[in-house]
Amino acid sequence: MRTAVVILNWNGKDFLERFLPVLIRCSKDEARIIVADNASTDGSPDFVREYFPGVEVIVNPENGGFSKGYNQALRQVDAEYYVLLNSDIEVTEGWLTPLIAMMDSDPMIGACQPKILSFHERHKFEYAGAAGGFIDKFGYPFCRGRLFTSIEEDTGQYNDETEIFWATGACMFVRAETYHRLGGLDDDFFAHMEEIDFCWRLHNEGYKVMYCPSSSVFHIGGGTLPKVSWKKTYLNFRNNFYLLYKNLPGNRLFRTFATRLILDALAALKFLLQAGFKDFWAVLKAHFSFYAALPRLRRKRRLLKHTSTRLVYGNNIVWEYFIRDKHRFTQLDPRAFLKK
Repeated sequence: MRTAVVILNWNGKDFLERFLPVLIRCSKDEARIIVADNASTDGSPDFVREYFPGVEVIVNPENGGFSKGYNQALRQVDAEYYVLLNSDIEVTEGWLTPLIAMMDSDPMIGACQPKILSFHERHKFEYAGAAGGFIDKFGYPFCRGRLFTSIEEDTGQYNDETEIFWATGACMFVRAETYHRLGGLDDDFFAHMEEIDFCWRLHNEGYKVMYCPSSSVFHIGGGTLPKVSWKKTYLNFRNNFYLLYKNLPGNRLFRTFATRLILDALAALKFLLQAGFKDFWAVLKAHFSFYAALPRLRRKRRLLKHTSTRLVYGNNIVWEYFIRDKHRFTQLDPRAFLKK
């Protein structure tokens, strides 16, 4: 088949038991379904083989995280399109058809995503993806339908097909040839923001990333790490620096990093004042890890194009949200999104 839906699993047998039947029923003859297991210890591969014999199983030799796990698995999958799908997602009837049609409509669409709604509050968008992702000029990610922790109800306000800056790795549809030619997800990220890095590389190569509102899925979220976790804080801060250093044009690097040092110091101080000692240390550790990785990141940067900041929000979303009290995407100035 042209499309392969690939679920990266790590100790998620309960999710597979719950959501694989829905995925099989709703995907019908449109896609192969593959579970790529990241060295689980809960018996997930044997469970899938026994109860879902029509689902293919790939077993990775280690838990190398989201990025490496998908790269290891997708090298073994021959398809025109990949769908990277979290195990904690409930798909809906006919969800694949509009995504395939969108990708078929334009060879310069490198990736797209459906509407991501909350599994537990089904009238609301879900944190990780919502109606498509963006970043501001300092690298802070946000979504149509979600700014920081403010999550909107879905009232049809984002029912337009549109270009976005990044598609969520929770449910990302990607052109397989392009995925491999660009090197896939960056193994160094392990987890968090690797899809933003990949989408930025797509933009720098002239591809578009799209949002497809006529396809919807429901996401539980937080399936691997809890929503409040010093490990998540560490990965988000570290990987955000990786992302910016690899992809920003050279004329923006110094100014962006100088400002981020100040903003990150304020964030660390806020954690400390709120007795979040582990999160405070996570921010410091993230910076130390970034500086240690600079030689490796510099080699990667030299291999990449740095042509586009198009669709990056040219204002500071932290200032907009916390100072100017803008908690909805529609309150942001559309003229502030960079054009090239």
